[in-house]
Parts: sequence; structure tokens; C-alpha cells
Amino acid sequence: MSASGGNRAIIAAFAANLGIALAKFTAWIFSGSASMLAEGIHSVADSGNQLLLLLGGKRARRAADREHPFGHGRERYVYAFVVAIILFSVGGLFSIYEGVEKLTNPHELENVWIPIVVLIIAIGLESFSLRTAVKESNHSREKGQSWVSFVRRAKAPELPVVLLEDVAALIGLVLAMLGVGLTVITGDSVFDAIGTLMIGTLLIVVAIVLGIETKSLLVGEGATEGDHDRIVAAITDGPEVSRLIHMKTLYLGPDELLVAAKIAFAGDLGLPEVAAAIDAVESRIRSAVPVARVIYLEPDLDRTPVAPG
Repeated sequence: MSASGGNRAIIAAFAANLGIALAKFTAWIFSGSASMLAEGIHSVADSGNQLLLLLGGKRARRAADREHPFGHGRERYVYAFVVAIILFSVGGLFSIYEGVEKLTNPHELENVWIPIVVLIIAIGLESFSLRTAVKESNHSREKGQSWVSFVRRAKAPELPVVLLEDVAALIGLVLAMLGVGLTVITGDSVFDAIGTLMIGTLLIVVAIVLGIETKSLLVGEGATEGDHDRIVAAITDGPEVSRLIHMKTLYLGPDELLVAAKIAFAGDLGLPEVAAAIDAVESRIRSAVPVARVIYLEPDLDRTPVAPG
């Protein structure tokens, strides 16, 4: 995924959420709907999340230094993890609190046409944001890869975060519409409170999923199965390599993969020949997997036992 593609999706989501948040709070003020208040907080949290993702992307582009010799690429994972926490604490818990409050102290909704109009507009804006995220994700999603697999396997955290946020926002808007609509039809505000509780539960579930996925990236993930196989093939395909002894990979950031390998060469090669062979292997790795930007190759002798004739 290109950084510009992720930024386009984030900016589109940020702009949509700011407008939606203002409209939701306006609807809450005039109607007293708990679902609208929960959705307003949801949109504010989402807007803050997108600002954090943009900040993380900017800080990740800082040059490597003595203290961080491999650069700052993994800061994008840190900020994505913070986003999950904010979505959980601000959005989910507040919505559940507000839902419980409205269950214990119910009150009649006023000017119910205002939240309904706002919800319809919000669904349109969130659909535009989701469409942008899907379009940008398709540039990096492998052919035939499911969306669940894309969210779980993506090394750049921004698009999966925005995708999950937008999907959760659309589902939340539908739940709010159901809560307000049933309250209007039945005259019982308990449905508005139940809608608020469902929105809070939804946000917590999404936050847990985001937290699990970004935690894995923070701990450190290696190359995908496909990239791993391409790197192994790039190492062993040349005539200068006897065999690959072992290899480890690690993502230093979404766009930078570390490859470290011990490679067996023929024992009769001199130092110049080994150096040239290592250069050739590095070139093949970078051609096969362009994100493999940091490569350390250790030459060794092939000590494979020879079976008796």
C-alpha cells in the first residue's frame, strides 16, 4: 500500500466524520436521542483516530538515527494500537454508559424527524468514506484475497483500521436508525437506549479486533507466506548458492522488511567470488520482494554430510 493511498482514505474518513459529528450533536440537542449522542461521540472518536493515524504516518517517515538505527517505521503500528484503545475507551464505554443511563431515566424524544434526516445523510457520507477505503485497499489487496484475510494480514495498519471504522460506523448508524425508528413507532424510549447499548457493544468488539491485530504487528511479524517463498526462491535459484541454511524476516515498518539469512557457498570460492555472489543474491531478493530493503547475508561453507557411496 502506498502512503498516499492510505492518506487519501484517512483524509476522506476524517472529513466525513467531522461533518457527521456536528450533525449528530445538533440532532441530539434538538431531539434528546441517546442513540444520536452515542453516534456523535463515535464520530468524534473516529475523527481523533484519523488524526492519530496521520500523525503516526508522519513520524514514521523520520530518518534513522543512532538511537533508532532501523528507522521509525513501526510508529505507525503504535499509533494504530492507540486508535484501538481510544475507540474502545471513548466510543464504546461512553455509549454503554449513556445507554444504561437512558434505560434507568427514560424520556420522550422530541423533533424526531431531525435525527432521522441526520442518520440518512450520515449513512450517505459514511458510504462515501467506505467506498474510498475499499478503492484504496484494492490497490494492495492480493487477487482473490478475502477482506477478512486482508484485515488480518495487511502490514500497513491504516487501511484496515479505516475499513473497520467505516463498517462499524455504518452498522452503528443502522442500529441508531432502528432505535430511533422503533421509539417513534411505539412511543417507548427504551428502544433508543437499547440502540445506544448495541452501538457501544459494536465499538468494543471492533476495538478488540483492532487491538489484537495491531498487537501482533507491534510484537513483530515476518514476511507473508508468499513473500517468504519468493525470497527463498530468489536465494536458492542462483548457481552460486549451495543451499539456504536458515533465514529470518521481520517487518521494521509497513514498507520495510528485514531479511537475515545464512547461506552455504561452495568451499572453493575466493573472497571476491563470495562477495559477488552475495551481491547477486541481494539483487534477486530485492527484485522478487521490493519491500525487502534491509538485507544481511552471512556466507558459510556447505557442511552437509555426504552419504557413503
